[in-house]
Amino acid sequence: MLNILIKAGCYIAIILLGIVLRRVGFFKESDFTVLSKIVIRITLPAALIVNAAGRQISPRMLGLSLLGFGGGVVYMVLGWLLGRRAGRQQQAFNILNLPGYNIGTFAIPFTQSFLGTVGVTTASIFDVGNAFISLGGAYGVASAVKDGSSFDVKRVLKALVMSVPFLVHIGTLAMNLLHIPFPESVVELSGIIASANAFLSMLMIGAGFKLTLERSKLGRIVQILAVRYGIAALLAALYWFCLPLDRTVRLALMILAFSPVASAVPGFTQELGSDVGLSCSVTSVSILVSIIATVTLLVCMQ
Repeated sequence: MLNILIKAGCYIAIILLGIVLRRVGFFKESDFTVLSKIVIRITLPAALIVNAAGRQISPRMLGLSLLGFGGGVVYMVLGWLLGRRAGRQQQAFNILNLPGYNIGTFAIPFTQSFLGTVGVTTASIFDVGNAFISLGGAYGVASAVKDGSSFDVKRVLKALVMSVPFLVHIGTLAMNLLHIPFPESVVELSGIIASANAFLSMLMIGAGFKLTLERSKLGRIVQILAVRYGIAALLAALYWFCLPLDRTVRLALMILAFSPVASAVPGFTQELGSDVGLSCSVTSVSILVSIIATVTLLVCMQ
């Protein structure tokens, strides 16, 4: 238990470091974009390659990707229902900001530190399904709801094709299933780069932390997060008690269920023309809630 608390404390300390560095002017608002690009396009893909190299994925584990996709669909439906009386604008916001798990910069660093390669492999496969939602799917549905138009498949596919982590997920998964060996030089280089992923991920979260607590918006923040984490608790219980999987895999799935809102959501919210400040608040608060929930979960399950 002490080991878990120490590691979690280190993560929180790095996040706090990012917050402090931004407050004192070391980081500018534009620096968050730079850190995000480094993590999403460089260190995270490297970490995925390292953890995929030399591992054989059982075809039956591919079903885990359906859990990531199915959870996103459930949240989108709930988002649509919550905003049904408030109009298309709020429905679209809810559909975009309720679903999507922050796997790359939150769950993978945690599973990597506490559950090892089995946890990272579980998170990576889960994220394949999640990526369809958080990296384009939810935005496509939200756009259609807001405009009152039909679902734009091309817009979703374009977002997915432009996502480096998504392409790495698909590529490494295909190589594993086809038993294609990873080049040793690529794995070695990726290992050096991947060692920075956890630190940069937490630093990025701290540097981008933003909280808007206007009274008019506080109720919506509470509503969205209450629904999200209520469903997360239900899904975590189902994963633990109902799935005939290894204990480590089930524990990893529980951590994934409590992951915060995907970090890409505020960007998609801006493109949607919706309330970016509210989206950033939801995302930031969800990070704090997820840290508390994940640490509590790990301590209780030891």
